[in-house]
Amino acid sequence: MSAHVVGGWRAAFLAVEHHWTWYRRNWRATVISNFLQPVLFLLAMGVGFGSQVRDGAATGGHPYLVFLAPALLVITAVQNAVFESTWAVFSSFKWQRTYLAMASTPVTPAQVLHGQLLWIALRLASSTAVFLAVAAALGAITSPAAVLAVPFATLAGMAFSAPVVAFAATREKPDSFNAVFRFLVVPMTLFTGGFFPLSQLPGWLHPLAWVTPVWHGIELARGATFGTLRPLPALGHVAYLTALLAVGVVLGRRYFHRRLAV
Repeated sequence: MSAHVVGGWRAAFLAVEHHWTWYRRNWRATVISNFLQPVLFLLAMGVGFGSQVRDGAATGGHPYLVFLAPALLVITAVQNAVFESTWAVFSSFKWQRTYLAMASTPVTPAQVLHGQLLWIALRLASSTAVFLAVAAALGAITSPAAVLAVPFATLAGMAFSAPVVAFAATREKPDSFNAVFRFLVVPMTLFTGGFFPLSQLPGWLHPLAWVTPVWHGIELARGATFGTLRPLPALGHVAYLTALLAVGVVLGRRYFHRRLAV
């Protein structure tokens, strides 16, 4: 590696430029998973299943479609984050070896990681913004404050993405990624208060939901959308998600250096 190292932010943006160059040529391959699928799910659950939900008390007095939309925004962000943080990262190490090419330049392994995480954050922010606009067009968004759900959903996605990126950097085979989806993503999707209030689950399950980034993201997104978010709880949710993100970055820097340092 050259002794001359590119400045931190510049190197990160160079890595983002690499991802953007690929994405602008291949974005059509992600339309269904990132944009169309969440909208269809919102229609199926919010309009289809939601038409059978008669108890407004369970949804805080809101129509089920309105109750579901901010939570689904967070769930979609986390699901997209996992896709971007598993096989894509593994491929850049083992198959395409893109990271190795980057690290052979004046870009450091840590800067490679920072660029990857910044790219994932940009992807999550753009996809959740589009989803929010479509949800608003469908009548699922009733407050301008719902725009705050976009950064909250992005933060929740990154709080899960960063540790998963670090985990992916330790893998020699991609087999364990199926377990991430099966035992982490699916339970976080179903049992963190997105589709029904957490209070309807047994009490012993509540602490398991509380440690997930999805629950914190849903609380932030719903609170902002419905005007029920209070400063102190909001600070606690943001601090927890930021801590998870920071842990992922620290671990990621260690594992990227181990894999890429020459």
